[in-house]
Amino acid sequence: MDIAVTVDPLLQHGGRIAVAAARYPSARTPWLDLSTGISPWAYPVDDLAASNWQKLPPPDDLAALEMAAGRAFGGVSPEQIVAVPGTDLAIRLLASLLSAPRIGIVGPTYGGYQSAWPDGKLVSFAKARDADMLVCANPNNPDGAVIARAQLQQLCNLRIVDEAFADASPEQSLLPHRNGAIVLRSFGKFYGLAGLRLGFVVADMPFAKQFRAVLGDWPISGPALTIATKAYQDTEWQNAQRARLNAASKRLISLLIDSGLAIAGGTPLFQLATQAAAPALFTHLAGAGILVRPFAGQPTWLRFGIPGPDADFERLAAALSDWNS
Repeated sequence: MDIAVTVDPLLQHGGRIAVAAARYPSARTPWLDLSTGISPWAYPVDDLAASNWQKLPPPDDLAALEMAAGRAFGGVSPEQIVAVPGTDLAIRLLASLLSAPRIGIVGPTYGGYQSAWPDGKLVSFAKARDADMLVCANPNNPDGAVIARAQLQQLCNLRIVDEAFADASPEQSLLPHRNGAIVLRSFGKFYGLAGLRLGFVVADMPFAKQFRAVLGDWPISGPALTIATKAYQDTEWQNAQRARLNAASKRLISLLIDSGLAIAGGTPLFQLATQAAAPALFTHLAGAGILVRPFAGQPTWLRFGIPGPDADFERLAAALSDWNS
């Protein structure tokens, strides 16, 4: 008889504030959510015309978004870009279209890849050439490890490279020179608008055309098209965002080290720390209304998102000081 295994939702992925609030009812409110890698600074969303909500998005608007994204990605042809309602959905759709006898998932990494390809085996990048199909996050989640572009370009197997955190460090991107790889890009993390549910699949023709056909005629909402097209054209804001994130990430590293944690890796959007008593520290922070990201397979790991405003940094610093005292 099969025995159902219940997985703690706080160990599955970040953003589970409602679960945390129910588990820790006496926690300080409002909650400070540091459990995701989403920027605390969001691209400004102006009041949208009513037509964005009332009409079906015209094909020209989708084409304009994909063209703007292609330019932002270093000069990718829009024919190779397919906008999707979130990269998590894109991963699952890719799994329904692509498989291979030997699937390697470079890990430890985001658990969604294993869910999409349950036959995939976690491997080190050193074993990448042994796989018929390779899946990896670059930069990796949760440790921020980066595989050099030249190494990915030289591989001849089918490669799916998830660059969800690459907008903060575009020099690490495989784009625009993919050499046949399928690259995923996320909009919501860098632009701080995860609720928009927008991402991109970048692939050679005719696979891009095949993937687009799976999505249908209106894959992206009108508001998402309008906001994201403007954001991808706003290079001044993008440069300022990278400067903000890099400065805040360095500040977070200093705070964590000064609080007795060791840094195991990270990106400008999050830092992975280790602490022997990480489960107890997680509980302590939750009691202070601060949610960070624990990991089932790595009990000494905690991932911290960027606090952003000074008040949030001070709140985290106070909670860590209380822990140490």
